[in-house]
Amino acid sequence: MSIRVEALTKVYGSQKAVDGITFSANKGVLGFLGPNGAGKSTTMKILTCFLPQTAGTAEVCGFDVAKQSLDVRRHIGYLPENNPLYLDMYVKESLGFIAGIHKIASPRKRIDEVIGLTGLGIEQHKKVGQLSKGYRQRVGLAQAILHDPQVLILDEPTSGLDPNQLIGIRQLITDLGKSKTIVLSTHIMQEVEAVCNHVIIINKGKIAANDTLPNLISKNNNASLESIFIGLTNN
Repeated sequence: MSIRVEALTKVYGSQKAVDGITFSANKGVLGFLGPNGAGKSTTMKILTCFLPQTAGTAEVCGFDVAKQSLDVRRHIGYLPENNPLYLDMYVKESLGFIAGIHKIASPRKRIDEVIGLTGLGIEQHKKVGQLSKGYRQRVGLAQAILHDPQVLILDEPTSGLDPNQLIGIRQLITDLGKSKTIVLSTHIMQEVEAVCNHVIIINKGKIAANDTLPNLISKNNNASLESIFIGLTNN
């Protein structure tokens, strides 16, 4: 498994943000859903080594996030909800900076490939601070996939995109999911239905559902994913 989580727990003071969750993920796109404050972002930050867990274990590509964090970071790409970018850098310059961090062989070739994949061609010579929110999201995604990681963690990757941009980024996520493990967090249920083949719903730090998308819908009398989500989390 590309991702393996066992009894993962994160406590802030007296609050359990993540409460003993267990799941695994392999190649494909996993929809990681839940209301605000459910523990999604905390779980993703633990998987990407931004936060230490309180208890339990998490592995990415066989590497323990607590004991082998550098190995985890080499195999993972992360687009956080608040996309951190160097606004005074030009698009191509910022990608060159990230390529240098990852010590990518033939960086120019790889940067050109990723610019093409993410549709940044017409914006590549602009400063990041001059871009629209949608194009800034593309830069964040380009940075996340630049070193060709086996696992991608995407937290609200289509935030701020217009309908035309949505189609392009969703298609890119679908294509990447054919060869990579992608954990996709979003509040847009149509997005999950469009790109995800497996769904985990988390509520109050615990897993409320963990199944393939067709099975989850079938088990709930063919209800919409939105209805299933509300039924599992509205308490």
